[in-house]
Amino acid sequence: MKICLQRVSEASVEVNHERISTISQGILLLVGFSKDDKIDFVDKLINKIINLRIFPDIEGKFDKSIKDINGDILVVSQFTLYGDVFKGNRPDFTAAMAYGEAEKLYEKFVDTLKKSYYEDKVKTGIFGAKMLVNLKNDGPVTLIVEYP
Repeated sequence: MKICLQRVSEASVEVNHERISTISQGILLLVGFSKDDKIDFVDKLINKIINLRIFPDIEGKFDKSIKDINGDILVVSQFTLYGDVFKGNRPDFTAAMAYGEAEKLYEKFVDTLKKSYYEDKVKTGIFGAKMLVNLKNDGPVTLIVEYP
């Protein structure tokens, strides 16, 4: 599993010119699954994400987690995280998990995140849809979280 985590002051997702999700201060998670990922990876990654101290304290040091600031989370499926760009000029996505399996794992990821955090603070895109993701990266802070 590979996640591009971005600390944001706001973010939103549009599908077919309609805004379907919006968050304020929090994190945007672009989530991709490899064909080798297992369902038991989900808990480990979610625990890491919700406890990761990437928000500033009053001195400006990274000392607060998403839980500490009661922030929002936007989760967007992103199979292109597993694109290999070093063979030719077109990305190779053979390392990405097959669509049906990835959709189930994505749903498990979102469901577990909602149970582990605050359900009303977790928003999503639409799996497999062509989406327009808007964000204001705060910092900027961008991390790649990968397991295993």
